[in-house]
Amino acid sequence: KELLDMEGNQITLASLEKGTDNPAFSFEGEKRHYEDCGGPCSESQEERREGKGRFSSYCRKALQPASKAKHFCKAHAKVLRRVVLGLLGVAYLCYFIAACYLNFQRALALVVMTAVVAFFICWEILKKHCGAKVLLFLRPIGKCFRKSWQWLKWLLWVALLAGLIVWLALDTGRNPEQLISLGGFCFLVLFLFACSKHHGAVSWRAVFWGLGLEFLLGLFILRTTPGTQAFQWLGDQIQYFLGYTTAGSSFVFGNTLIEEVFAFQTLPIIVFFSCVMSILYYLGVMQWLILKISWLLQVSMGTTPTETLSVAGNIFVGQTEAPLLIRPYLADMTLSEIHAVMTGGFSTIAGSVMGAYISFGIDAASLIAASVMAAPCALAMAKLVYPEVEESKFKGKASIRLSSGEEQNILEAASNGAAASVGLVANIAANLIAFLAVLEFINATLGWFGEMVDIEGLTFQVICSYVLMPVAFLMGADWADSPLVAELLGIKIFLNEFVAYQQLATYKKNRLMGLEEWDGNRKQWISERAESITTFALCGFANFSSIGITLGGLASMVPQRKGDLASVVLRALLTGICVSMLNACLAGLLHVPTEVGDCAMFFSTTNFSSTSYTMYTCCKQLFSSSVLQNGTLSFTGSWAEQAESMLWLTECCGHYNHTSCAG
Repeated sequence: KELLDMEGNQITLASLEKGTDNPAFSFEGEKRHYEDCGGPCSESQEERREGKGRFSSYCRKALQPASKAKHFCKAHAKVLRRVVLGLLGVAYLCYFIAACYLNFQRALALVVMTAVVAFFICWEILKKHCGAKVLLFLRPIGKCFRKSWQWLKWLLWVALLAGLIVWLALDTGRNPEQLISLGGFCFLVLFLFACSKHHGAVSWRAVFWGLGLEFLLGLFILRTTPGTQAFQWLGDQIQYFLGYTTAGSSFVFGNTLIEEVFAFQTLPIIVFFSCVMSILYYLGVMQWLILKISWLLQVSMGTTPTETLSVAGNIFVGQTEAPLLIRPYLADMTLSEIHAVMTGGFSTIAGSVMGAYISFGIDAASLIAASVMAAPCALAMAKLVYPEVEESKFKGKASIRLSSGEEQNILEAASNGAAASVGLVANIAANLIAFLAVLEFINATLGWFGEMVDIEGLTFQVICSYVLMPVAFLMGADWADSPLVAELLGIKIFLNEFVAYQQLATYKKNRLMGLEEWDGNRKQWISERAESITTFALCGFANFSSIGITLGGLASMVPQRKGDLASVVLRALLTGICVSMLNACLAGLLHVPTEVGDCAMFFSTTNFSSTSYTMYTCCKQLFSSSVLQNGTLSFTGSWAEQAESMLWLTECCGHYNHTSCAG
């Protein structure tokens, strides 16, 4: 009977769909259970059931206010959100006013950041609510402008060209060596045009707009006071920010290791920077920045949104991370677009390794400027070397969707960013060990072959210094500095930029320490102008070891296009190398020599216990003004009026050698 009852009360899929109750919880189930027990099984069970019912009733009553509050919040979510944002805005406004009132100079950075954020917020609100009306109002003006554009654009180009020629004539009149950098810039553009895949299909709009944007960015950053101060301030803030890495690395490795061992001093910076970049991606800050930059490039140069977005992303992330932004579109991109994506990766450096180069002592403002200037130049030269001859599926598309991270919260984003950097750190450490060992082996081998024919000191660096010396000179380096600049350029191209920046940092350190420029026949440092040119020339992943990284990264995203990727990678590498050199030429053209201050004032306040670049420069001035005749030492110019010139000369002779010291 029990078996029949169980079969009759089975729960089937059909009964579930019809909503049939489970008999175990029905009144009949309770009755059957009651009969099987022969009456009430126990008084306590009924009391327990009643107690549970009363408890659940109390819980429901107690949770009623919370439930009502939840429903109220859901119903008035928009209003509550506006109230909270309004309160936060009022609180920040009070804080902002207090900061400005207490010390406006100290709060200047806060004022600038607040103004920038407020501008973009107002812009978004205006575009959302009044954008359509403004466009409707400007439509007649746009029609008139389009009708006149055919002759107006030629007038504009002639005016721009005339203005550029006049400016160059006036500017290079004071520093004629800048003309060498201008000649190098034109030579590199013509060389890339000669290497073009389809000469007749070049989009000159993309080329001229890209080079124009690069020039305007360089002019703003390197020549205008607001641009110089802004990027110098940004570089200083990044240096302070990277200094916080010490808190974590000293706790893990100890102070001794991070002060003495390169791996523990520099590589943890990459971990910290990668963690911060991951957080910024999670918050949407990086996507917003990349979209704004790519919009500017796309509108001005007429390139497709996919390639433009990837190149803009390369300003902040590496050559394999930037294509992830457009991963869904890579399969349908043309060869010209893929070439542009690769060129962008070769022409720039990632933000994480930028932190490591800054820790070497490389100028942070120059590195940031080089990365920003490289984006439009890379896109322009990519379209010059490999013009578009296919019909792109993305041409005319207003925008594409940016992929975002899969992290659930900010802590997961920070953790994932730190974890992802472990592979990068290991890769950099392994490459440094391998490349420096290979370089030493190559130098030993070349030295052995050189000794067979009585050539002493033959090394890879020496060969590079001779082969690439004309290129270094064309970029604007002095002829005396060109061998060292060419050596660094060769290391960057054939090994990697990490090793090259390390050597550049050594030269810069020697200069700032005030060492003699020449130690016998060996130059110990390069000029400040050559340093600036080299910093820009090395700023890019364009080296032969990066070919495998680029092909491996892109092939993993679109394995069906391995053949297409391999067919354009060498052309993209050459373009990336030339983009960095074009940036270096522009840095040489726009470089402003640092003026030496009052040396007499400097000598009167220094104790000559240690040397510096300022002391070296002032001592050279003093040496050049000294005249030794018939055993009598005298001074010319303003030094003749200084009573302590002889004492200062004696102190300078204690640090540096000169013919005047013999007297």
